[in-house]
Amino acid sequence: MKKLPELKIGKHSPKYPIVQGGMGVKISGPKLAGTVASCGGVGTIASVGLSCDHPQFNGKNYFDTNEIAMAESVKAARKKSPDGILAVNCMVALTDYDRQVRSACEAGVDVIVSGAGLPMKLPEYTKDFPDVALVPIVSSLKAADLIVRKWGKLYDRLPDAIVVETPLYAGGHLGATKMENVTDEAFSLESVVPELVKYLEETVKADIPVIAAGGIWDAADMERVFELGASGVQMGTRFACTEEGDASMRFKQAYIDATEDDVVVIMSPVGIPGRAIRNPFVAKYIDDAVESRPCMAACLSHCTYLRERTTFCIAGALVDAYMGNWDTGLFFCGSNVVKCDKLERVPDIFEELLAPFL
Repeated sequence: MKKLPELKIGKHSPKYPIVQGGMGVKISGPKLAGTVASCGGVGTIASVGLSCDHPQFNGKNYFDTNEIAMAESVKAARKKSPDGILAVNCMVALTDYDRQVRSACEAGVDVIVSGAGLPMKLPEYTKDFPDVALVPIVSSLKAADLIVRKWGKLYDRLPDAIVVETPLYAGGHLGATKMENVTDEAFSLESVVPELVKYLEETVKADIPVIAAGGIWDAADMERVFELGASGVQMGTRFACTEEGDASMRFKQAYIDATEDDVVVIMSPVGIPGRAIRNPFVAKYIDDAVESRPCMAACLSHCTYLRERTTFCIAGALVDAYMGNWDTGLFFCGSNVVKCDKLERVPDIFEELLAPFL
């Protein structure tokens, strides 16, 4: 029988070393996160755009409503899993990044996961919440080293875990700044995980677990990255296509219908590549013929649409996807979306993933 590694994230130890990835807008909300946490994993709420369909959002109070929606989302997830471990994924690229981090902490979340940029000030924003574990997302040893050095120098603090996300297979915004990096094997889990584990053990001399993300689908994938030295896995795409997933059924059907030819990588308005399903909206964007709605809320600190009126309003496109608007939505996905052939249940996924280990 294979042995599962123990995953300890700061003061929090999930029963199983499985982290559900944060997927926005609202694809991984309180229903999915609470269910994953109740199954013994780490359930993650994506913080971006939580106010988009909130009854108090009037088109002008986006950031204030985000804080209200954050508190409500964490409360709802906690109700489903009173003793489970809950995380919130906060993107560094968000205009209200600091407010989202603080509101998540105030709501009682256990872990802050942070990517889409280097979370250099994360310890500052969470200094009043010492029990909240901090987990940056990186795609390279260089990025991890920068964070470790900066946090150590300014805050005398180390990450409680580090997620290594490979752009080769991950979904949504990828940990790559250039298109050519997306297919570069130097950013593979096989390359980055062992060197990061060695760096943390020998250079940092700290027991910081590495969590592997991107292309994780089944128990064989888990075993493969555990052998590389990872202490846990992060999975997004498979959990998105579940009964408990917070997205519309039309969103999930897009996953079920997707083929290899449908999966494309585009340059996001954020300025980094992203993996998505080719639908009428994406096809128009690729042909430089997309029409976009007005900016929703200036939600990104770096946005080519807001600055130059090129590309499109990504918030609006992601909200459309969440709601199931096939023709106008941006349906982010991982490369494993082609393996989604049915709607699954989260408990069944856990049972299948864990069978070889229990």
